[in-house]
Amino acid sequence: MTATTAAPATTSMAATPRHLWTRTRGLLLALAVLIAGGITLAAMHSDSRHGSLDPRSPDEYGSRAVAQLLKGQGVSTRVVSTLDEATAAAGPDTTLLITVPDLLTESQQHRLRAATAGSGGRTVLVAPESPSLGTLAPGVRSEGSAPVKPRDPGCSEPVADRAGRADAGGIRYSTPDDDNPGCYPVDGLPTLLTVPAPGRGDTVLLGAPDVLFNHRLDEEGNASLALQLLGTRQHLVWYLPSLGDTSATDGGHRSFFDLIPSGWRWATLQLALAAVLAALWRARRLGPLVTEHLPVAIRASEATEGRARLYRKANARDRAADTLRATTRARLAPLLGVSSSAAHSPEVLVPAVSARLPAAGRDPLSLLFGPTPADDTALVRLADELDALEREVRTS
Repeated sequence: MTATTAAPATTSMAATPRHLWTRTRGLLLALAVLIAGGITLAAMHSDSRHGSLDPRSPDEYGSRAVAQLLKGQGVSTRVVSTLDEATAAAGPDTTLLITVPDLLTESQQHRLRAATAGSGGRTVLVAPESPSLGTLAPGVRSEGSAPVKPRDPGCSEPVADRAGRADAGGIRYSTPDDDNPGCYPVDGLPTLLTVPAPGRGDTVLLGAPDVLFNHRLDEEGNASLALQLLGTRQHLVWYLPSLGDTSATDGGHRSFFDLIPSGWRWATLQLALAAVLAALWRARRLGPLVTEHLPVAIRASEATEGRARLYRKANARDRAADTLRATTRARLAPLLGVSSSAAHSPEVLVPAVSARLPAAGRDPLSLLFGPTPADDTALVRLADELDALEREVRTS
């Protein structure tokens, strides 16, 4: 009798698109939430809002209201977006407002400092930090930030004294000069600091831009403080630094990490430390092997049922069918006088089984070496027929 072996079926343990989706959907969902959260935070904290600190913008974060009030006092406002325009306009009768000084490259900062240091005019820097303070305000350091809320002047400066209580906070500053304490302090450090320059000029450090926003101008003494800071000269040059300014590529450059605010660096470091601590907490402790007695004896039937459930959960009908057939062949071999090494050879085992069965009996080739059952019902039927085949061989 010639035996033919069926082509091996594709294992049901192979990863299917549905299995891949089931395994990765949690990770993909977490990644999507992380990306959405990052975009939301970036939008909330970005200074690139439309019209932000733009004297032409009527939006809530624009500054058109300040420009209109200054115009009523005879102060002209000119908006520039390039360093060449800003440096050319510097002079004793000009106030130069720089909305985002940290956006300037090192070479731009040096050019700006050289143009304003001896001009006799006023330079107002909005929320400058370490990337620009060292060049534009030598000797002054940033000491972290504080929330913006109504605060008392806390100083004897005429500007703050006339404005009174105003929305202040943001970046705090320190200076080695004890005679210049600054105004609107938070924990002893000022958020508004005026640094004298040669001649009649000076540099004003404003820790937060809130007093310049349209929707904040009518609150507390914000309008008075803004007009006094920006209206001391006849002309106001409103400098909105732009990444498209060609002067940013002249002499030196800033890396990607230089453009990241210091707060995000600390946040990233803290997240990395938290991830390391979580990994150490959840990591498996490896130590010497220890023998341990099981608290209870497990019955063979329970182990069999447990393994069957695992097969069912993994949809592994091929593995289950192979196990049933291999066990049946191993039990039939000694009954038929077939060696254990030949028990799994269809050329040897099938003729021996056929000789012990009735002429119109079962098909031993299909039962012992057939294809994988198509569903769970076919798998159960295969198990029943294998039991029946073994009983017939034993009783024949």
